[in-house]
Amino acid sequence: MSFPRLSLALLALCACATSPKVIEPARLTSRETADSSPLNRKALLRRILPENVRVFVFEGSEARRSASGVVIGSEATTEGAFSYVLTNAHVVDPTGLDHPRLVVYVDRDAETLDYQAEPVAVGNVPDLDLALVKIRGVSLAPAQLADDSELEPGEDVMVVAAPYGKALSISGGMVSQVEWDRRTRVPAMLKTDAAIGYGASGGGVYSVSSGKLLAIVEGYRTARVGFAVAEQSYSFDVPMPGETFAAPSAKVRALLEKNGFGRFLNSPRASGKDTSRAALR
Repeated sequence: MSFPRLSLALLALCACATSPKVIEPARLTSRETADSSPLNRKALLRRILPENVRVFVFEGSEARRSASGVVIGSEATTEGAFSYVLTNAHVVDPTGLDHPRLVVYVDRDAETLDYQAEPVAVGNVPDLDLALVKIRGVSLAPAQLADDSELEPGEDVMVVAAPYGKALSISGGMVSQVEWDRRTRVPAMLKTDAAIGYGASGGGVYSVSSGKLLAIVEGYRTARVGFAVAEQSYSFDVPMPGETFAAPSAKVRALLEKNGFGRFLNSPRASGKDTSRAALR
């Protein structure tokens, strides 16, 4: 009796998908309370979900790619309200597109709000696969950045992302590895065993214990399994546990400071100096 032949090869993947229904924009606000007691998992999710969005790149009316994003700052100016969203540099890369259009989708209860967006800071891939995009007309709750000291192997995490461009979903796991830059002595890469899928690039990796943003998903590695049936070759990719990799909060700070957006690091939520929680009703 014979068995199919198997072969393995490693490769890195990033995420892209399709377009959701558009609903007219409306202003979103966050509710906060001074309660600093630890949150259970459901309460934590209600707090961090409004900080996350979906990001699409259109060419004409066709969605060319989709990804995820995390709100890192918002401000009111004489020109109106603006919110700023972190995603990946490879997501907003216009290479190969004639007239790309960037759109951010905000999911709120039973409706979806869409906002035109523009990149205002883009890192260099692969060293800094992060981008900051700006949206007008809405003030969204920003994520709270974790300190470098919170990035430790074994830390329980939740990843919020939009696989295949669909509604935001959550996966759980732990920090499986932290790579440190020997020269600067700051975290250079974080890995987690939390499962993600296509469209999760730019998603937020959160600490379960503090609710703070540890990192932004960049991609993941898979094992390619090949086999033969009746002389026909087939293959499929299997995500490798512990090989979802993400840009840690130190890289987020570097992107913001280098491009003149360090003011978002001075706010209590972004700097990680505030222990307030979203009000739960």
